[in-house]
Amino acid sequence: MADPIAPEDLREETLGSERIYDGRVVSLRRDTVRLSDGEEAVREVAEHRDSVVILAEDHAGRIVFVRQWRSPAGTALLELPAGVVDPGEEPEAAAMRELQEEVRLKPGSLERVAGFYVAPGWATEYLHGFIARDCVASALPADADERIVVEHHTLAQALRLVAAGGIEDAKSIVLLQALALRTAPLVEEE
Repeated sequence: MADPIAPEDLREETLGSERIYDGRVVSLRRDTVRLSDGEEAVREVAEHRDSVVILAEDHAGRIVFVRQWRSPAGTALLELPAGVVDPGEEPEAAAMRELQEEVRLKPGSLERVAGFYVAPGWATEYLHGFIARDCVASALPADADERIVVEHHTLAQALRLVAAGGIEDAKSIVLLQALALRTAPLVEEE
């Protein structure tokens, strides 16, 4: 068996980058890198701003979802409210703005509970996950190109939807699981 590689020995050095495409949502580049063993490789990278995803509880303790058409998936998906962090904006401010734009709610409290890369093998997007509680009605103008249906489900209903394939959005599944782990006793390690 080969000797294990230490994490610090996995670093790649970027030798050069070629801009392929600059778009409104995503930009693409091709990087040439030197691997830790000296070999060279090519990495295709989709650049995307950081984003937020918010698990908001309504006045009855139910979770607020949005159902919207997702062209890449070719279907309408049930998701937690989410959106991009604008340049110069803090993730917390983006979470508050997105909730008001998408579901007409302003949180009384906002707690960051997760952070993760969407697809680190090819994309730069990092998601900040929040739980919003004590929400009150408050609306900001919605994005002109979004058509959203708001739905409400309990955590138990949402987890059953995940298990049945009714929620297929990874960011929503991650945050629902984070909340489920916070509310259920964890298995003790031996």
